[in-house]
Amino acid sequence: MPLNLPQPVFDANAGGGGFGDLPDWDLTDLYPSAEGPEFAADMAELERACAAFAKTFEGRLGRQDAAGLLACVREYERIEVIAGRLMSYAGLRYYQNTIDPERAQFMGNAQDKVTTATTPLVFFSLEFNRLDDDHLARLLAANADLARYKPVFDRMRAMRPHQLSDELEKFLHDESVVGASAWNKLFDETMAGLMFAVDGEPEELNLEATLNLLTDPVRSRREAAAHALAGVFAKNIKLFARITNTLAKEKEIHDRWRKMPTPQTGRHLSNHVESEVVEALRNAVVAAYPKLSHRYYRLKAKWMGLDKLQVWDRNAPLPTETPKTVDWANARRTVTEAYAAFDPRMADLAAPFFDKGWIDAAVKPGKAPGAFAHPTVTTVHPYVMLNYLGKPRDVMTLAHELGHGVHQVLAAGQGELLSSTPLTLAETASVFGEMLTFRKLLDQAKTPEEKKTLLAGKVEDMINTVVRQIAFYDFECKLHAARAEGELTPEDINALWMSVQAQSLGDAFEFMDGYETFWSYIPHFIHSPFYVYAYAFGDGLVNALYAAYAGGLPDFQEKYFAMLKAGGSMHHKELLAPFGLDASDPKFWDKGLSMIAGFIDELEAMEA
Repeated sequence: MPLNLPQPVFDANAGGGGFGDLPDWDLTDLYPSAEGPEFAADMAELERACAAFAKTFEGRLGRQDAAGLLACVREYERIEVIAGRLMSYAGLRYYQNTIDPERAQFMGNAQDKVTTATTPLVFFSLEFNRLDDDHLARLLAANADLARYKPVFDRMRAMRPHQLSDELEKFLHDESVVGASAWNKLFDETMAGLMFAVDGEPEELNLEATLNLLTDPVRSRREAAAHALAGVFAKNIKLFARITNTLAKEKEIHDRWRKMPTPQTGRHLSNHVESEVVEALRNAVVAAYPKLSHRYYRLKAKWMGLDKLQVWDRNAPLPTETPKTVDWANARRTVTEAYAAFDPRMADLAAPFFDKGWIDAAVKPGKAPGAFAHPTVTTVHPYVMLNYLGKPRDVMTLAHELGHGVHQVLAAGQGELLSSTPLTLAETASVFGEMLTFRKLLDQAKTPEEKKTLLAGKVEDMINTVVRQIAFYDFECKLHAARAEGELTPEDINALWMSVQAQSLGDAFEFMDGYETFWSYIPHFIHSPFYVYAYAFGDGLVNALYAAYAGGLPDFQEKYFAMLKAGGSMHHKELLAPFGLDASDPKFWDKGLSMIAGFIDELEAMEA
């Protein structure tokens, strides 16, 4: 059980910037300041506690009775809270301004110290996984408090076939600060520092603001933004290819030593999901491309009066759509009212995010792009980051991230080791929050044109969440397979990217010169290989859940809250059983995909 230092993962379709009185983070709930004695005291306690833990338990785990093993696990959990709190504070400060040298240095030093301090803990998972199955079963049977941690133990022991020697595991732990995490940091800082000269714009824009122009109602501005992105990505493509090559090779080496059968296996194990389930999801989505994305984008081309869409038209507003700016107060009201209509408890859980400095909403120089909800540790609370620019899609991003936050608050009751939800289920509350908000807006639509705009926007979001993310997953699968055969040139990676783009988007598109480099800005490929299928998993799951809710499943709200409170304490089969759902059934995914197809049916009917 390697120490889990919480790291935010950026959401794929996040908005940017802000309008109105936008909130900033108040990080004092973690630590009063970077220079204060509290941070230093916790770092010293982490060093002391890790050394004491190793002195007490290393080489003796197999001799512990149930009470002794429970004491060991609880102390490990306490240590994880300290380390997680330290790194959450350092990381969140850094993401507020990734080009500030002091913040980067502070986070780098914190990461070095935490890694060094926690090296003595590496023995724990290794020794634990050497415990005899029957012996462990007897200990769990003898102590209900210890048995509560069984889901954690099951996930640990799933790694047994892939465990290295104690010495090698300690080396990899120490080496991590100059391995993947260092390359991640280089990527983040490079992306945050990129500036784009967009034709017609009075000044250079950062990545977030330039991407935002791709949703502008004026086609020439979208086109100018796309060309500006392509130009800057091309100038930096060698660096991005180097980062990608290095991380993919490091992963291949680690996977080979750990005897992982595929590059995806490690992600499936951490998600506690069977590879067959992911493969069934992937195959169902790819088979549905023609009736989803291909069909929708042909419809959109017709609406826009174009024979072919260009890449800068993919997220364009409809020609009949009235440009709309949503200020922060209205965004808050829209989301919280949608949450409250489902269950007042949802709105109550969301309120502190707005009122207590748990959201950082504005676009700022150096701020990390995208959006995320970071759980920090179970003894504090989550923080949400947005880049809010007042677009309707930004309201949906707020609904999405608040869903994560509510989920994280509810799951915190499980404690540090059991609260963390596998990525496949972590998207459940966020996508459900989006769906609640969308349904509220749809019910309030006053004209057919307004309803059409909302439906089209939702279909595009679902295509981005399902089709686009599975295309990303296929790109990563191809990338890691190709990298195993040797070094990849930027042109090699570009070609892999284009192979999945044409397949997933369909014949309605033409692809401009330069679009082949757009893989380079996707942070998931760098931070969390193969993360992306979790979005499609979550969307399919939520579509099936929402159908059960809309169909009047008895006690749905209570079952839903119980699922969120469970955190990572249950397998997806157990969590979904109360709803009559089973993600391991290949037909399960067709239910979710049919909801998207149904929305497109409605849009086509409006044309008749």
